[in-house]
Amino acid sequence: MAIGLLMFAACSGPASESEDKVTDETVKVGRDEDGHGCKGSPGYTWSEIKNDCIQVFNEGFRLNPVVLEKDKEEVSAFVLMNNDQSKVELFLPDSTTRSILLDKSGKLLFSNETYEYDADKSLLYADGKLVYKGNVE
Repeated sequence: MAIGLLMFAACSGPASESEDKVTDETVKVGRDEDGHGCKGSPGYTWSEIKNDCIQVFNEGFRLNPVVLEKDKEEVSAFVLMNNDQSKVELFLPDSTTRSILLDKSGKLLFSNETYEYDADKSLLYADGKLVYKGNVE
């Protein structure tokens, strides 16, 4: 009986230092808000068009790279159009900014000084070169 009490007491002793560390790290998960309050860990990013935090992979239209770099994963871009179809917002994987806004420049064309998006054909050009396309059959 005395041995059983000793084992019970040993199991209910103070938590080890490593257990405290895990608890501290667990508390920090999900506290990765950006300047707009969007949490990156569940995939939220700020959208200028929606004026809200969105998950671009749920609300945007997926564009895939035309040329895949050797030994690199395919990383998609996403396009989101505003309600009156006067602007599109680009979410590019290698962009230094969160998103890029393009103004309507033709019936289904949107552009700025660097990018042009053809919404009819789901093609995105950068400096005149085709870089992304949608899965249009």
